Amino acid sequence: MRLLTSILTLTLLSLTLSGQERSETFISPSDTAVHYRIPAMAALEDGTVVAVADYRFSRNDIGVIKDGRVDLRARTSRDNGCTWEAITTVVEGKGKDSPDFMNVGFGDPSIVADRKSGRLLLMCAAGNISFIDGTPDCHLRLTRFYSDDKGRTWTGPDDISEEVFGLFENSVHGAAKSMFFTSGRIVQSRYVKAGKYHRLYCAVLQIAGNGQWMNYVLYSDDFGGSWKVLGGTEVPAIPHDANEAKVEELPTGDILISSRTDAEGRMFNIFTFSNIKKAEGTWSQMAHSSWHNKGIITIGNSCNGEMLMVPVIRKEDGHRMMLLMQSAPAGPRRSNVSIYYKGLELKKDYTPEEIACDWEGAYLATKIGSAYSVMAQLSNGKVGFMYEEKTYYPTSGAGYTIVYDAYTIEEITDGKYTLNLKHKR
Repeated sequence: MRLLTSILTLTLLSLTLSGQERSETFISPSDTAVHYRIPAMAALEDGTVVAVADYRFSRNDIGVIKDGRVDLRARTSRDNGCTWEAITTVVEGKGKDSPDFMNVGFGDPSIVADRKSGRLLLMCAAGNISFIDGTPDCHLRLTRFYSDDKGRTWTGPDDISEEVFGLFENSVHGAAKSMFFTSGRIVQSRYVKAGKYHRLYCAVLQIAGNGQWMNYVLYSDDFGGSWKVLGGTEVPAIPHDANEAKVEELPTGDILISSRTDAEGRMFNIFTFSNIKKAEGTWSQMAHSSWHNKGIITIGNSCNGEMLMVPVIRKEDGHRMMLLMQSAPAGPRRSNVSIYYKGLELKKDYTPEEIACDWEGAYLATKIGSAYSVMAQLSNGKVGFMYEEKTYYPTSGAGYTIVYDAYTIEEITDGKYTLNLKHKR
């Protein structure tokens, strides 16, 4: 009965499952091949799209296998994803031949492109220990790369672990045992600029000294040169039972976080600024989105997705508003990756409780096994979408083919909304 309810809730809003731009960007052709996982994507103003993913010789998450090699590979499109250049290597893990702890493997990429210069920042985890086994003295490293030529070449890796872990040394929750930047898309502010760059926001997942899994949001006013904790270390964005999370900037300038949960659905919270320039403010109380409040439906899986907000016009009355989208596997288990959506029109809609409830519908991207996904608004107004799909071996193995597609707002919402072209991106 529950599965039937899910099928009715997850209305198939598109006549076809994929748009014209569908391409298999990173292919895992068989269960025995080296696996691709964990897509990240940045869209530039000139139509360039840069995609990055794990290339897992170890066939597992970063650090889970001792001396397990994981590379980061990239692929670039110069025409909003219609065609793609050859795959390149951002950084090669050295596995058992690594001269040090950090260079064994690199994984879980997150990326952003500066909207003015096109400069790229890429963050990832690195090292030779799993996230869950980390301690304050031995944990995954936090590494940084830059590209000033739209993804052709990269500087780094720069190890910034001591700086970021140092932010939590005196936390009331205890010094961080383990932490990593959530994979996918780092958010650049539309409203806050400090010096040369607009501010960046990114979620981190942390195992605190007290053993609790928490989400914090870090921000940077120098394009990843240094990071600070939004709201300080005492009050996490998601204070318990957290997992991988994504952030998005609301039209008010406040910050919305959406966290994966072992329970069905997502956890939402909002940071409300009292002084946005100084990054001062407070977190609200987190709210759960799932069956009970007609929220995000995920059956039998705990999996991350992406969150994206774009300006739209509601067609039935011409009302200008914002459209919030959240991607996730609808299930059962890791399958049926979909883009959920809801329109937000009044400031009263911007509370965790209101965000969590009454989502309007969902666009089904794929009917088969599928997991992590990432979204970005393209320069042509479409939503670029990358997701993991069991394209070639649907019932076995740990790897996925990473598929790229692009959709109009009309396609995602079954014609209910259209992009507001007069709203400044």
